[in-house]
Amino acid sequence: MSKVGIRDVAKLAGVSTGTVSRVLNDHPSVTKELRARVDGIIKELGYMPDPSARSMRSKVSRLIGIVIPDLTNPFFSELVQSAEQAAANHGYNIIVMTSFDHAAKEADRIRQLTSRKVDGIILVPSNDFHTLKLPKGLPIVVVDRLMPGYSGIAADHRNGVRLGVEHLLKLGHRRIGFISGPKHSVPANDRLRGYLDAMEQTGGGTELGASPLIAEAAFDYESGRSAGNYLLARARNERPTAIFASSDQQAIGCMRAAHDLGIPIPAALSVVGFDGIPLASMTTPRLTTVKQPIQEVAAAAVAVLLNKRTAPELDKPILFDCEFLNGETTAPPQPD
Repeated sequence: MSKVGIRDVAKLAGVSTGTVSRVLNDHPSVTKELRARVDGIIKELGYMPDPSARSMRSKVSRLIGIVIPDLTNPFFSELVQSAEQAAANHGYNIIVMTSFDHAAKEADRIRQLTSRKVDGIILVPSNDFHTLKLPKGLPIVVVDRLMPGYSGIAADHRNGVRLGVEHLLKLGHRRIGFISGPKHSVPANDRLRGYLDAMEQTGGGTELGASPLIAEAAFDYESGRSAGNYLLARARNERPTAIFASSDQQAIGCMRAAHDLGIPIPAALSVVGFDGIPLASMTTPRLTTVKQPIQEVAAAAVAVLLNKRTAPELDKPILFDCEFLNGETTAPPQPD
């Protein structure tokens, strides 16, 4: 059976191929009645437009590229899924590429996407973004890891962490440990500043690295476990009664460290995470966390690329509020 073409649709519908093309491209000149008739014929014949041919004619590929550092990180996986849904709502598809958090690979991925004529790129930069030069003329929206000099969209990491630390302070905790992210990470530094902002209320450390209860770690489970061991391997009257972790994966690793040391949660240690990934609701006890508005960030990035939303001004990012989710891993501190 020969492939159904646009001429077959036009012939059966009694219209020109140009009219069928206007229906396919949602042209405003097409009436509702005509659109319904042509759509009916398209479904009846099973006609599938050739996207590459449409792209050549319209100079619009209806493709959005996404470059992320790590597809195995649940946060980035959810970001991609949310962006895919937002793009589909506008009739676009996405191409996902991973930079492995390496600037040279990141530049190569951007070149590949540019050669594929994507209509724009959503970029979560590598931590070596200082060496990255973005191409001109192609819409690029920086997400999560904001880059000075480029428009960006992110969660309000700093105030989000304040929410979680202030919750611990209200419970009566004063020795609050903090597992930070990598020191060269922009979101990690924002989260650390949020912790220090909140701790100023109690006379805690006010300069980066001033508190002995701060442990630097990657955002993954094993790093969180190591950081938890570092913070908890001290005398009971010196160790933290609560720990805020800069990611949920870190927090879950810290919970494992506490379990291995025989420290019950939340009776002897309160733990709060950050991100609000689905895994946070599956732990026992259920992790208390600060949820990033991942869906809102992704939808806004797609909308900016497609000119459906005003782009953020340079060095004035669009920031979305985080949400505190009270689980089962926090409680008032025990007396020493």
